[in-house]
Amino acid sequence: MPPAPSSLPAQQASWERHTLERLAFAALEEQRAARRWKVALRLIWAGLFAALLWLAYREMPDGTATNGPHTALIEIRGEIAADSEASAQYLLGSLRSAFEDQGARAVVLLINSPGGSPVQAGIINDEIHRLRALHDKPVYAVVEEACASAAYYIAAAADRIYVDKASIVGSIGVLMDGFGFTGLMDKLGVERRLLTAGANKGFLDPFSPQNAVHRAYAQQMLNEIHSQFIEVVRKGRGERLKETPELFSGLAWSGQKAVALGLADDFGSLDQVARDVVKAEDIVDYTQHENVASRLAKRFGAGVGESAALLMRRTLPALR
Repeated sequence: MPPAPSSLPAQQASWERHTLERLAFAALEEQRAARRWKVALRLIWAGLFAALLWLAYREMPDGTATNGPHTALIEIRGEIAADSEASAQYLLGSLRSAFEDQGARAVVLLINSPGGSPVQAGIINDEIHRLRALHDKPVYAVVEEACASAAYYIAAAADRIYVDKASIVGSIGVLMDGFGFTGLMDKLGVERRLLTAGANKGFLDPFSPQNAVHRAYAQQMLNEIHSQFIEVVRKGRGERLKETPELFSGLAWSGQKAVALGLADDFGSLDQVARDVVKAEDIVDYTQHENVASRLAKRFGAGVGESAALLMRRTLPALR
């Protein structure tokens, strides 16, 4: 039987009230969920920040963590450049910490590098000589896979250089490389419009034809830097060098040949040098590393304009 007409308004009011209650509870639950997500996101960000701080703390050098006799280790890895961990910015601080620690019996440079900037290598080489004279501590270089060009520039400051028989050592030379795009531009119908104030301001511009005057000037500059490199090697190695016409030609040698040529002194590993040469088996790493925050910032910013920068930058001399 259908409901009485008098009960219809009451049922309709009850249904509307029930619907409003459901909507109110749903809105309340949505607000609670939004608050929970906001709190969760804040906790996640706080956790990430704490993790970054912890990692940064872990990567701090443990230079003065010991007072007992030990071998001070400084690693030189990868390209030697101003924006790398194998730069004067990081290595000079590492060197000072190692030399100033009274427990360090000697400083060992553990090298695995193909070379890089002659400027960075020169700064590091000079600082090694200064600190060794100031603190009267021996410096040894131990080569792993490679110690070439700018890396050997640094190693030449050591009292002795130890290598593996198969290490790559030497490459005493300087290069300046780049690209020329004039032929490609002609094929594409692209016109180069370069305005300069100064007759040589467009020196080594990759989009302009290379002229004989600029080429001769670049070669003179390379020869000058090469002479500086040779002088550093002769100063560091002294009478141990067995000079041949090819020694300073830019060739690299095996570790075995490097010992025969006087570019290195003997075969040895880090542990062997610490045990048998330094007489301090405990090894303390003084190498300063880039902190995590800086590394992430570089990684996120490195892609911006990278291709254009590679094409437009002026070529700089390199020892590699």
